[in-house]
Amino acid sequence: MTGSVSKLKVAILGFGTVGSSVARILTDMKPEGIELTHIYNRNVARKKADWVPPSVVWTDDVETIFASDVDVILELAGGLDPAGVWVRRALESGKSAVTANKKLISLQGIELEKLARAKGGHLLYGAAVAGGIPVIPGLQQGLAGDKVVRIEGILNGTCNFILSKMEEGAEFADVLKEAQGLGYAEANPTEDVDGFDARAKLVILSRLALRADLDPEQIPCRSITEVAAIDFAYAKELNCTIRQISRAEYREGDVLASVGPMLVPKASPLAWSRGTENTVLIGGHYGGDVVFSGHGAGGHPTAVAVVSDVISIAHGSRAVDLPSRKTAIGGEFLLRHSIRFVVRDEPGIIAEIAEALAEQGISIHAIFQRPGYSRDALPFVVTVEPCANSMLKKALERIGKMKCLLEKPFDMQILEPEE
Repeated sequence: MTGSVSKLKVAILGFGTVGSSVARILTDMKPEGIELTHIYNRNVARKKADWVPPSVVWTDDVETIFASDVDVILELAGGLDPAGVWVRRALESGKSAVTANKKLISLQGIELEKLARAKGGHLLYGAAVAGGIPVIPGLQQGLAGDKVVRIEGILNGTCNFILSKMEEGAEFADVLKEAQGLGYAEANPTEDVDGFDARAKLVILSRLALRADLDPEQIPCRSITEVAAIDFAYAKELNCTIRQISRAEYREGDVLASVGPMLVPKASPLAWSRGTENTVLIGGHYGGDVVFSGHGAGGHPTAVAVVSDVISIAHGSRAVDLPSRKTAIGGEFLLRHSIRFVVRDEPGIIAEIAEALAEQGISIHAIFQRPGYSRDALPFVVTVEPCANSMLKKALERIGKMKCLLEKPFDMQILEPEE
Protein backbone atom coordinates (compact mmCIF):
# COMPACT_ATOMS: atom_id res chain seq x y z
CA MET A 1 0.00 0.00 0.00
CA THR A 2 3.01 2.32 -0.06
CA GLY A 3 4.70 4.01 -2.98
CA SER A 4 3.16 4.28 -6.44
CA VAL A 5 3.94 0.84 -7.92
CA SER A 6 0.30 -0.26 -7.84
CA LYS A 7 -2.80 1.87 -7.54
CA LEU A 8 -4.59 2.21 -4.23
CA LYS A 9 -8.18 1.02 -4.72
CA VAL A 10 -10.75 3.20 -2.98
CA ALA A 11 -14.43 2.67 -2.12
CA ILE A 12 -16.85 5.41 -1.05
CA LEU A 13 -19.55 4.54 1.48
CA GLY A 14 -22.19 7.26 1.28
CA PHE A 15 -22.75 9.30 -1.89
CA GLY A 16 -24.25 12.40 -0.32
CA THR A 17 -22.90 15.94 -0.32
CA VAL A 18 -19.38 14.99 0.79
CA GLY A 19 -19.23 11.59 -0.91
CA SER A 20 -20.19 12.99 -4.31
CA SER A 21 -17.66 15.82 -3.89
CA VAL A 22 -14.92 13.29 -3.10
CA ALA A 23 -15.83 11.31 -6.21
CA ARG A 24 -15.76 14.49 -8.27
CA ILE A 25 -12.27 15.42 -7.06
CA LEU A 26 -10.92 11.91 -7.63
CA THR A 27 -12.46 11.88 -11.10
CA ASP A 28 -11.27 15.35 -12.11
CA MET A 29 -7.81 15.36 -10.52
CA LYS A 30 -6.97 11.68 -10.96
CA PRO A 31 -4.38 11.73 -8.11
CA GLU A 32 -1.36 9.57 -8.84
CA GLY A 33 -1.57 6.07 -7.37
CA ILE A 34 -5.31 6.21 -6.55
CA GLU A 35 -8.25 4.54 -8.28
CA LEU A 36 -11.92 4.90 -7.32
CA THR A 37 -13.40 1.44 -7.78
CA HIS A 38 -16.66 1.25 -5.77
CA ILE A 39 -19.48 3.52 -4.58
CA TYR A 40 -22.06 2.35 -2.02
CA ASN A 41 -25.32 4.07 -1.17
CA ARG A 42 -28.86 3.03 -0.26
CA ASN A 43 -31.18 3.13 -3.28
CA VAL A 44 -28.05 3.65 -5.33
CA ALA A 45 -29.88 3.80 -8.69
CA ARG A 46 -31.12 7.32 -7.98
CA LYS A 47 -27.58 8.44 -7.10
CA LYS A 48 -25.71 7.35 -10.23
CA ALA A 49 -23.85 10.13 -12.00
CA ASP A 50 -22.75 9.97 -15.61
CA TRP A 51 -19.48 11.79 -14.90
CA VAL A 52 -18.20 8.89 -12.75
CA PRO A 53 -15.90 6.56 -14.75
CA PRO A 54 -17.78 3.52 -16.13
CA SER A 55 -15.27 1.22 -14.44
CA VAL A 56 -16.66 2.17 -11.00
CA VAL A 57 -18.98 -0.40 -9.41
CA TRP A 58 -22.19 1.11 -7.95
CA THR A 59 -23.91 -0.96 -5.27
CA ASP A 60 -26.52 -0.79 -2.53
CA ASP A 61 -25.10 -3.94 -0.88
CA VAL A 62 -22.27 -3.01 1.48
CA GLU A 63 -21.09 -6.64 1.48
CA THR A 64 -20.00 -6.11 -2.12
CA ILE A 65 -17.49 -3.57 -0.82
CA PHE A 66 -16.07 -5.78 1.91
CA ALA A 67 -15.83 -8.78 -0.43
CA SER A 68 -13.81 -6.73 -2.94
CA ASP A 69 -10.08 -6.05 -3.08
CA VAL A 70 -10.37 -2.35 -2.17
CA ASP A 71 -7.54 -0.98 -0.04
CA VAL A 72 -9.24 2.03 1.54
CA ILE A 73 -12.80 2.51 2.77
CA LEU A 74 -14.04 6.12 2.78
CA GLU A 75 -16.81 6.26 5.39
CA LEU A 76 -18.85 9.35 4.48
CA ALA A 77 -22.31 8.37 5.71
CA GLY A 78 -21.98 9.81 9.23
CA GLY A 79 -23.51 8.75 12.56
CA LEU A 80 -22.41 5.89 14.78
CA ASP A 81 -24.36 2.97 13.32
CA PRO A 82 -23.70 1.43 10.85
CA ALA A 83 -20.77 3.77 10.10
CA GLY A 84 -18.82 2.63 13.15
CA VAL A 85 -19.33 -1.01 12.21
CA TRP A 86 -18.06 -0.35 8.69
CA VAL A 87 -14.90 1.40 9.88
CA ARG A 88 -14.17 -1.34 12.40
CA ARG A 89 -14.70 -4.08 9.77
CA ALA A 90 -12.37 -2.32 7.36
CA LEU A 91 -9.62 -1.99 9.94
CA GLU A 92 -10.00 -5.55 11.24
CA SER A 93 -9.55 -6.86 7.71
CA GLY A 94 -6.30 -4.94 7.30
CA LYS A 95 -7.78 -2.24 5.09
CA SER A 96 -7.38 1.45 5.81
CA ALA A 97 -10.23 3.84 6.60
CA VAL A 98 -10.74 7.55 6.05
CA THR A 99 -13.70 9.30 7.67
CA ALA A 100 -15.18 12.73 8.26
CA ASN A 101 -17.26 11.39 11.16
CA LYS A 102 -16.60 13.59 14.20
CA LYS A 103 -19.07 11.77 16.44
CA LEU A 104 -17.44 8.41 15.76
CA ILE A 105 -13.90 9.72 16.23
CA SER A 106 -14.74 11.66 19.40
CA LEU A 107 -16.23 8.56 21.05
CA GLN A 108 -14.23 5.67 19.55
CA GLY A 109 -11.20 7.28 17.92
CA ILE A 110 -8.55 6.01 20.34
CA GLU A 111 -9.82 2.43 20.17
CA LEU A 112 -10.06 2.50 16.36
CA GLU A 113 -6.55 3.94 16.00
CA LYS A 114 -5.16 1.13 18.13
CA LEU A 115 -6.98 -1.39 15.94
CA ALA A 116 -5.55 0.19 12.78
CA ARG A 117 -2.00 -0.01 14.11
CA ALA A 118 -2.48 -3.62 15.25
CA LYS A 119 -3.78 -4.72 11.83
CA GLY A 120 -1.30 -2.71 9.77
CA GLY A 121 -3.76 -0.25 8.29
CA HIS A 122 -4.38 3.46 8.63
CA LEU A 123 -7.18 5.50 10.17
CA LEU A 124 -7.20 9.13 9.05
CA TYR A 125 -9.88 11.72 9.87
CA GLY A 126 -8.57 15.10 8.79
CA ALA A 127 -12.09 16.16 7.74
CA ALA A 128 -13.69 15.40 11.12
CA VAL A 129 -12.99 18.90 12.48
CA ALA A 130 -13.25 22.17 10.55
CA GLY A 131 -13.92 20.52 7.19
CA GLY A 132 -11.33 21.65 4.65
CA ILE A 133 -9.16 23.51 7.17
CA PRO A 134 -6.05 21.36 7.87
CA VAL A 135 -6.17 21.78 11.63
CA ILE A 136 -5.90 18.04 12.43
CA PRO A 137 -2.84 17.37 10.24
CA GLY A 138 -1.50 20.70 11.49
CA LEU A 139 -1.68 19.43 15.07
CA GLN A 140 -0.40 15.94 14.25
CA GLN A 141 2.60 17.14 12.31
CA GLY A 142 3.15 20.90 12.18
CA LEU A 143 2.63 21.50 15.92
CA ALA A 144 3.67 18.13 17.35
CA GLY A 145 6.93 19.71 18.52
CA ASP A 146 5.20 22.30 20.70
CA LYS A 147 3.48 21.98 24.07
CA VAL A 148 -0.06 23.15 23.33
CA VAL A 149 -1.76 24.72 26.33
CA ARG A 150 -4.90 26.26 24.85
CA ILE A 151 -7.53 25.72 22.14
CA GLU A 152 -10.15 28.33 21.25
CA GLY A 153 -12.29 27.92 18.21
CA ILE A 154 -15.40 28.46 16.13
CA LEU A 155 -16.10 24.84 15.22
CA ASN A 156 -19.70 24.91 13.99
CA GLY A 157 -20.48 26.66 10.71
CA THR A 158 -24.24 26.63 11.29
CA CYS A 159 -23.98 28.61 14.52
CA ASN A 160 -21.47 30.99 12.96
CA PHE A 161 -23.87 31.63 10.06
CA ILE A 162 -26.74 32.33 12.47
CA LEU A 163 -24.77 34.62 14.77
CA SER A 164 -23.17 36.49 11.85
CA LYS A 165 -26.64 37.26 10.46
CA MET A 166 -27.89 38.30 13.89
CA GLU A 167 -24.93 40.67 14.16
CA GLU A 168 -26.38 42.39 11.07
CA GLY A 169 -29.73 42.82 12.84
CA ALA A 170 -31.70 39.64 12.08
CA GLU A 171 -33.65 37.65 14.67
CA PHE A 172 -32.69 34.09 15.63
CA ALA A 173 -35.85 32.35 14.40
CA ASP A 174 -35.67 34.01 10.98
CA VAL A 175 -31.99 33.17 10.46
CA LEU A 176 -32.47 29.57 11.60
CA LYS A 177 -35.20 29.16 9.00
CA GLU A 178 -32.86 30.62 6.35
CA ALA A 179 -30.05 28.28 7.43
CA GLN A 180 -32.39 25.31 7.11
CA GLY A 181 -33.47 26.46 3.66
CA LEU A 182 -29.83 26.68 2.54
CA GLY A 183 -29.04 23.24 3.93
CA TYR A 184 -26.71 24.56 6.67
CA ALA A 185 -29.02 23.44 9.49
CA GLU A 186 -31.02 20.23 9.93
CA ALA A 187 -34.79 20.20 10.45
CA ASN A 188 -33.89 19.44 14.09
CA PRO A 189 -30.94 21.83 14.71
CA THR A 190 -30.28 20.74 18.31
CA GLU A 191 -26.83 19.21 17.63
CA ASP A 192 -25.64 22.52 16.23
CA VAL A 193 -27.34 25.26 18.24
CA ASP A 194 -27.05 23.51 21.61
CA GLY A 195 -23.31 22.92 21.12
CA PHE A 196 -23.12 19.12 20.88
CA ASP A 197 -21.56 19.10 17.39
CA ALA A 198 -18.86 21.57 18.46
CA ARG A 199 -18.29 19.59 21.66
CA ALA A 200 -17.49 16.40 19.71
CA LYS A 201 -14.96 18.34 17.64
CA LEU A 202 -13.45 19.91 20.76
CA VAL A 203 -12.92 16.42 22.22
CA ILE A 204 -10.94 15.42 19.12
CA LEU A 205 -8.81 18.57 19.16
CA SER A 206 -8.14 18.23 22.90
CA ARG A 207 -6.93 14.68 22.38
CA LEU A 208 -4.48 15.75 19.70
CA ALA A 209 -3.43 19.16 21.02
CA LEU A 210 -3.54 18.84 24.81
CA ARG A 211 -3.04 15.03 24.80
CA ALA A 212 -6.12 14.96 27.06
CA ASP A 213 -8.87 12.39 26.45
CA LEU A 214 -11.98 14.19 27.67
CA ASP A 215 -15.42 12.77 28.38
CA PRO A 216 -17.85 14.78 26.21
CA GLU A 217 -20.52 14.61 28.90
CA GLN A 218 -18.24 16.51 31.30
CA ILE A 219 -17.91 19.49 28.97
CA PRO A 220 -20.58 22.09 29.73
CA CYS A 221 -22.56 23.26 26.69
CA ARG A 222 -24.76 26.33 26.43
CA SER A 223 -27.22 26.94 23.61
CA ILE A 224 -27.12 29.98 21.34
CA THR A 225 -30.94 30.01 21.26
CA GLU A 226 -31.08 32.54 24.11
CA VAL A 227 -28.98 35.10 22.24
CA ALA A 228 -31.14 38.03 21.08
CA ALA A 229 -30.58 40.95 18.72
CA ILE A 230 -30.30 43.30 21.71
CA ASP A 231 -27.26 41.36 22.91
CA PHE A 232 -25.36 42.37 19.77
CA ALA A 233 -26.25 46.02 20.39
CA TYR A 234 -24.72 45.84 23.84
CA ALA A 235 -21.79 43.77 22.53
CA LYS A 236 -20.89 46.74 20.31
CA GLU A 237 -20.79 48.94 23.40
CA LEU A 238 -18.06 46.61 24.68
CA ASN A 239 -16.28 46.56 21.29
CA CYS A 240 -17.17 42.88 20.98
CA THR A 241 -19.26 40.51 18.89
CA ILE A 242 -20.90 37.20 19.84
CA ARG A 243 -19.77 33.79 18.62
CA GLN A 244 -20.18 30.16 19.69
CA ILE A 245 -16.77 29.44 21.19
CA SER A 246 -15.31 26.03 22.03
CA ARG A 247 -12.43 26.14 24.50
CA ALA A 248 -10.11 23.76 26.29
CA GLU A 249 -6.92 24.61 28.11
CA TYR A 250 -4.52 23.65 30.84
CA ARG A 251 -4.54 26.07 33.75
CA GLU A 252 -2.66 25.47 37.00
CA GLY A 253 -2.65 21.71 36.43
CA ASP A 254 -6.34 21.43 35.56
CA VAL A 255 -8.04 21.02 32.19
CA LEU A 256 -10.89 23.47 31.67
CA ALA A 257 -13.35 23.13 28.77
CA SER A 258 -16.66 24.61 27.61
CA VAL A 259 -18.81 25.31 24.55
CA GLY A 260 -21.27 28.18 24.25
CA PRO A 261 -21.94 31.75 23.13
CA MET A 262 -19.36 34.28 24.28
CA LEU A 263 -18.57 37.94 23.84
CA VAL A 264 -15.44 38.08 21.66
CA PRO A 265 -13.33 41.25 21.36
CA LYS A 266 -13.35 42.63 17.80
CA ALA A 267 -9.53 42.48 17.81
CA SER A 268 -9.57 38.68 18.20
CA PRO A 269 -9.19 36.48 15.08
CA LEU A 270 -12.25 34.61 16.36
CA ALA A 271 -14.36 37.72 15.72
CA TRP A 272 -13.41 37.84 12.04
CA SER A 273 -15.17 34.64 10.91
CA ARG A 274 -18.32 35.21 8.89
CA GLY A 275 -20.98 32.90 7.49
CA THR A 276 -20.09 29.22 7.74
CA GLU A 277 -16.37 29.84 8.24
CA ASN A 278 -14.49 28.11 11.06
CA THR A 279 -11.51 29.51 12.97
CA VAL A 280 -9.28 27.62 15.39
CA LEU A 281 -6.66 29.30 17.57
CA ILE A 282 -3.97 27.03 19.03
CA GLY A 283 -1.85 28.44 21.85
CA GLY A 284 1.59 26.86 22.18
CA HIS A 285 4.02 27.19 25.10
CA TYR A 286 7.00 27.60 22.80
CA GLY A 287 5.61 28.64 19.42
CA GLY A 288 2.90 31.02 20.56
CA ASP A 289 -0.48 31.35 18.84
CA VAL A 290 -1.29 29.74 15.50
CA VAL A 291 -4.59 30.44 13.73
CA PHE A 292 -6.33 28.12 11.27
CA SER A 293 -9.22 29.69 9.37
CA GLY A 294 -11.33 28.99 6.29
CA HIS A 295 -14.40 27.17 5.04
CA GLY A 296 -15.17 24.59 7.67
CA ALA A 297 -18.29 23.16 6.07
CA GLY A 298 -19.66 22.17 2.70
CA GLY A 299 -19.11 19.30 0.31
CA HIS A 300 -16.04 20.52 -1.56
CA PRO A 301 -13.97 21.84 1.40
CA THR A 302 -14.65 18.67 3.43
CA ALA A 303 -13.91 16.50 0.40
CA VAL A 304 -10.53 18.19 -0.02
CA ALA A 305 -9.55 17.00 3.46
CA VAL A 306 -10.79 13.46 2.72
CA VAL A 307 -8.86 13.23 -0.56
CA SER A 308 -5.76 14.65 1.13
CA ASP A 309 -5.92 11.79 3.64
CA VAL A 310 -6.23 9.25 0.81
CA ILE A 311 -3.23 10.79 -0.97
CA SER A 312 -1.23 10.54 2.27
CA ILE A 313 -1.98 6.82 2.50
CA ALA A 314 -1.18 6.30 -1.19
CA HIS A 315 2.25 7.80 -0.69
CA GLY A 316 3.13 5.91 2.45
CA SER A 317 2.46 8.63 5.03
CA ARG A 318 0.84 7.85 8.32
CA ALA A 319 -0.48 9.96 11.15
CA VAL A 320 1.87 10.83 13.98
CA ASP A 321 0.95 8.86 17.10
CA LEU A 322 0.22 11.38 19.86
CA PRO A 323 -0.64 9.38 23.00
CA SER A 324 -3.29 10.93 25.23
CA ARG A 325 -4.45 10.14 28.74
CA LYS A 326 -7.92 10.05 30.22
CA THR A 327 -8.38 13.44 31.83
CA ALA A 328 -11.19 14.81 33.97
CA ILE A 329 -12.27 18.42 33.73
CA GLY A 330 -11.32 20.08 36.98
CA GLY A 331 -12.03 23.75 37.55
CA GLU A 332 -13.84 26.67 35.97
CA PHE A 333 -12.84 29.52 33.69
CA LEU A 334 -12.54 32.74 35.69
CA LEU A 335 -13.67 35.41 33.24
CA ARG A 336 -15.65 38.60 33.17
CA HIS A 337 -19.35 38.18 32.38
CA SER A 338 -21.96 40.31 30.67
CA ILE A 339 -25.47 39.90 32.13
CA ARG A 340 -28.55 41.15 30.28
CA PHE A 341 -31.62 42.09 32.34
CA VAL A 342 -35.07 43.14 31.12
CA VAL A 343 -37.05 44.84 33.87
CA ARG A 344 -40.04 46.98 34.69
CA ASP A 345 -38.12 50.01 35.88
CA GLU A 346 -38.39 51.03 39.54
CA PRO A 347 -36.03 52.39 42.22
CA GLY A 348 -33.47 50.11 43.88
CA ILE A 349 -32.95 47.55 41.07
CA ILE A 350 -29.21 48.08 40.70
CA ALA A 351 -28.72 48.10 44.47
CA GLU A 352 -30.47 44.74 44.83
CA ILE A 353 -28.48 43.23 41.96
CA ALA A 354 -25.22 44.54 43.43
CA GLU A 355 -26.09 43.07 46.83
CA ALA A 356 -26.79 39.61 45.36
CA LEU A 357 -23.50 39.68 43.44
CA ALA A 358 -21.52 40.92 46.44
CA GLU A 359 -22.93 38.06 48.50
CA GLN A 360 -20.98 35.72 46.17
CA GLY A 361 -17.86 37.91 46.17
CA ILE A 362 -18.57 39.29 42.67
CA SER A 363 -17.92 42.94 41.85
CA ILE A 364 -19.70 44.99 39.20
CA HIS A 365 -17.41 46.25 36.45
CA ALA A 366 -19.78 48.48 34.46
CA ILE A 367 -23.46 49.16 33.68
CA PHE A 368 -24.81 49.85 30.18
CA GLN A 369 -28.28 51.18 29.39
CA ARG A 370 -29.15 52.14 25.82
CA PRO A 371 -31.73 54.93 25.35
CA GLY A 372 -35.00 54.55 23.50
CA TYR A 373 -36.64 51.72 25.44
CA SER A 374 -39.85 51.85 27.48
CA ARG A 375 -39.55 51.84 31.25
CA ASP A 376 -42.10 49.02 31.19
CA ALA A 377 -39.63 46.71 29.42
CA LEU A 378 -36.17 48.14 29.93
CA PRO A 379 -33.13 46.11 28.82
CA PHE A 380 -29.75 46.88 30.36
CA VAL A 381 -26.45 45.08 30.83
CA VAL A 382 -24.22 44.66 33.86
CA THR A 383 -20.66 43.44 33.40
CA VAL A 384 -18.89 41.86 36.33
CA GLU A 385 -15.28 41.20 37.26
CA PRO A 386 -13.80 37.71 36.64
CA CYS A 387 -15.72 35.04 38.52
CA ALA A 388 -16.62 31.35 38.36
CA ASN A 389 -19.83 30.28 36.63
CA SER A 390 -20.94 28.43 39.76
CA MET A 391 -20.76 31.57 41.91
CA LEU A 392 -22.55 33.70 39.33
CA LYS A 393 -25.24 31.06 39.02
CA LYS A 394 -25.98 31.35 42.76
CA ALA A 395 -26.20 35.13 42.51
CA LEU A 396 -28.54 34.92 39.51
CA GLU A 397 -30.78 32.47 41.34
CA ARG A 398 -31.39 35.14 43.97
CA ILE A 399 -31.70 37.93 41.39
CA GLY A 400 -34.17 35.80 39.44
CA LYS A 401 -36.69 36.18 42.25
CA MET A 402 -36.89 39.95 41.83
CA LYS A 403 -40.48 40.93 40.95
CA CYS A 404 -39.36 43.60 38.48
CA LEU A 405 -37.78 41.04 36.13
CA LEU A 406 -39.67 40.38 32.89
CA GLU A 407 -37.21 37.76 31.59
CA LYS A 408 -34.68 35.40 33.06
CA PRO A 409 -31.26 37.13 33.25
CA PHE A 410 -28.98 36.02 30.41
CA ASP A 411 -25.22 35.95 30.98
CA MET A 412 -22.27 35.36 28.66
CA GLN A 413 -18.61 35.12 29.45
CA ILE A 414 -16.27 37.66 27.86
CA LEU A 415 -13.31 36.08 26.12
CA GLU A 416 -10.22 37.77 27.49
CA PRO A 417 -7.16 38.23 25.25
CA GLU A 418 -4.13 36.23 26.41
CA GLU A 419 -1.32 38.28 27.91
